This record gives sequence, structure tokens and C-alpha cells, in this order.
Amino acid sequence: MKILLLEDDFILNETLSIFLEKAGYSVDSAFNIEEAETLSFENSYNLYLLDINLPTGSGLELLRSLRIAEDYTDVIFITALCDMDTMALGFELGAIDYIKKPFNPQELLIRIKAKFYKPILEYGDISLDKESKILKMRGKVVDLGHIQLSILEKLLTQFNKIVTKDEIFLDIDISDVALRVAITKLKQKLDINIKNIRGKGYILEEL
Repeated sequence: MKILLLEDDFILNETLSIFLEKAGYSVDSAFNIEEAETLSFENSYNLYLLDINLPTGSGLELLRSLRIAEDYTDVIFITALCDMDTMALGFELGAIDYIKKPFNPQELLIRIKAKFYKPILEYGDISLDKESKILKMRGKVVDLGHIQLSILEKLLTQFNKIVTKDEIFLDIDISDVALRVAITKLKQKLDINIKNIRGKGYILEEL
């Protein structure tokens, strides 16, 4: 799961980044609106963690511009501003949660897991149990090798979002050629819609 963190306080930004990465998340850090905008346009994320009060603008306005650009990535605000008007506007713009500063990073992790953890990943007639690693297609167990199963889990977890090759190589010991072969076999075995995004990675799209 890939997260974009926008927080202008260097110490808090670094603390949260390290904490979330140790928990298994991939985190890109931004310290101002401009950096966050650039990263959001250049990459695909599962979650935005946005501060509201920033030296060069507001996290609320950033979210507004993202929605205008048809970026509907989930957002959690991390902010000291938790008055009712601010909260109402944030939820109107599409935020899924708020967490008030100061907070324990563990609380943020709990909120993220509560919002995003899905033990069963589903795609059409396919279901993958993340705990048991059992893959089923039309109710019948499908036997995949460890590498193919790991790639499939990444694609299902980030459904409709680009999974970069770097993300795959970080967690799976596989060469570029072997990755292409594995993707081809997954498409053949499961009849799923995996697209190669040239120069970036792969995306699992709707059937």
C-alpha cells in the first residue's frame, strides 16, 4: 500500500514516515503543497495523509483541486484544526477520517488498518485469502506458485492503481524478464485484465 504524506513539520513527517514504513507501507513525503501536487500527478497512491495548515496553502484546497482533477484517492487529515466547520468541509470534499494533533502514531496505524484492511481480496470470480494465501476461481482452489501469487496479491491490493516495478522488486525476488513471464501466465490462467503501463509498472483494471 502506497501513501503520500503531506506534513510541513520535518520531525513529525520523518517520524510518521519511518513508523509507517516499518509497518509495511510505502511512503512518499511532501513538505508543502507544491511537492504534494507534483507527487500526486507523477504517482498512484492508495491514501493521502494531509495536514491542513501549511505555509503555502491549505490541505483542504489541495483536496479540492485533486477532486477537480478526478483524483478520488482516500484522504485522512492529520491536523490541529478540528473545529466543526473545518471537519464538515473536509468530509464534504471527500475525506474519510480526521486525526487530531498531537497523536500517537499507533493510533494513526489503527485507523489506516481499520479503513483499508481486507482479509479477502476479490476480483470478478476470483478471491484471495490474504491470511491463508488460498486463491479461488469460481469457488475452486487455483494453485499458483509463490511468485505469481505474491504479484497477484499486490495487484489486487492496489486494484485500478499502478503497481510500479520498483514496488514489486522491493518485496519479490524476481528479474524483469521473469516478471513479464509471470504477468503473462497470470493473464492466461486467470483471464484477468492486467495492463503494462510503459515505463511505470502494471495495473489491474476492471474486466
